[in-house]
Amino acid sequence: MRGLDFTPLYRATVGFDRIADLMDRALSADPAQTTYPPYNIEKTDENAYRISIAVAGFTGDELDVEVKEGSLLVSARKAAEDEGKTYLHRGIATRAFERRFALADHVKVTGATHADGMLHIDLVREVPEALKPRRIEIARSDTVEARAVEQAEA
Repeated sequence: MRGLDFTPLYRATVGFDRIADLMDRALSADPAQTTYPPYNIEKTDENAYRISIAVAGFTGDELDVEVKEGSLLVSARKAAEDEGKTYLHRGIATRAFERRFALADHVKVTGATHADGMLHIDLVREVPEALKPRRIEIARSDTVEARAVEQAEA
């Protein structure tokens, strides 16, 4: 059961619904959510990230990476297993999984590689020029007044 209601936030703000949705999703997450498969998230540069997921036992064809509506969804389905195998011990988990990551604004997936039992997904944050900070030159007041006087005389 959740103890917070974000309805007043939706009524009193404009444009912050994505933040409220993110908070709502974080608070309503199932605490018993599985930790399979294990993964790392690393910052490789100022605006670059890499998600590494341990996918031992899966081939590249059995993995699926999809970006949809601000989320990165990684899933795997194991192909039909060989019925003739008899395992004395089976320690490599190859059960199907779905792992979802929420992407921040302007974060794009640039590629994915599968090697040595690891799936690496590279991401980059591309902030548009219009959103980057820019320096505004401050005109001197005497220059502005001089221009106004020149225009008035002309």
